[in-house]
Amino acid sequence: MTVVNPQRVLCINPGSTSTKLAAFEGDALRFSEEVAHPKEELAACGGVQQQLPLRRRAIEQALERHELPAAPGIFHAVAGRGGLLRPLPGGVYAVDQTMLDELAQNAHGEHPCNLGAPLALLFATASGCPAYVVDPPVTDELRDIARVTGLPRIRRRTVFHALSQRMAARLAAQQLGLRYEDGKFLVAHLGGGVSVGAHDRGRVVDVTNGVDGEGPMSAERAGTLPALVLVEMVQKGADPARLRREILTCGGLFAHTGTNDLREIEARCQSGETHCGEIISALAYGVAKAVGGMAATLFEESPQGPDAVVLTGGMARSALLVEEISRRVRFFAPVLALPQVDELLALARGAQLALNGSVAVQSYAALANAQAGGKAAS
Repeated sequence: MTVVNPQRVLCINPGSTSTKLAAFEGDALRFSEEVAHPKEELAACGGVQQQLPLRRRAIEQALERHELPAAPGIFHAVAGRGGLLRPLPGGVYAVDQTMLDELAQNAHGEHPCNLGAPLALLFATASGCPAYVVDPPVTDELRDIARVTGLPRIRRRTVFHALSQRMAARLAAQQLGLRYEDGKFLVAHLGGGVSVGAHDRGRVVDVTNGVDGEGPMSAERAGTLPALVLVEMVQKGADPARLRREILTCGGLFAHTGTNDLREIEARCQSGETHCGEIISALAYGVAKAVGGMAATLFEESPQGPDAVVLTGGMARSALLVEEISRRVRFFAPVLALPQVDELLALARGAQLALNGSVAVQSYAALANAQAGGKAAS
């Protein structure tokens, strides 16, 4: 994706035990670094919001090391990973006070990604440039029909890899000579978590939500499980909190093989461990099944079928996994493996599109006010 002007963008992605940073100048990467935070240091802070000074110092030191100190004119924009906000359409949002207040209160959940916006604003203010968040994980563009479940009191919601999925779909569109807003794409993010989305002319109209237990298993998540079996486990004394951790962080490849590293599992498969090969095939089967289900959702509004199946995320570097998935789904559309997409690059491209005027910068405060007004009216 070629950028018209070489704007310099700082990207900040706070994670559970590290803060990932990168600076891009146009299409060129100036630097990329992952600053590790010892668990003891983070624990001593007492909570996510109290980690802000620690992470700020780490970023300042990294910028000094790379000779890009926070100073006026150094950056044209700073993009932070979007946090756990209220459900919103995807795109680029200016960091504003409403967003900061909700994140500071952990109003929609507590996670280190809640620090992406305040950190972005701190360094944007020092540089005299705008601060953005791009395609937050709570991006919600579902059709109403996709929210309905078999129990009226339970509605489906979205938490997924919106940042990497959208970037991968845009790159696929470019390779095919299409505008993302004119095409249809089935996108599977294959990482520690897996999400499979249906992109219909610029909107993610349905997607599996691994955080709620939907979709295929992943490196660490169990994926969809028989609901009544889980109910019976709790009735027989299983601790719900422990079961939740097992489903979200100790399931999938890890539960079956003892590791979440697909490279190690492949190596063991090649050395003769047939069980590892079976689990890789099961992962591919689950992803392909989810892709097939999402394919059906693309015909709701027009007869046009998907333009491509797009595989992205760290596990898309595996030629074996990509082939196992591709042979099951290539009859839907051409399969494009784009493992090079990462969240820092996606943040940079989103910010650059905003700076170029190619996408509109949206207001979180206006969205929050509109939602509040809608609730009051109802």
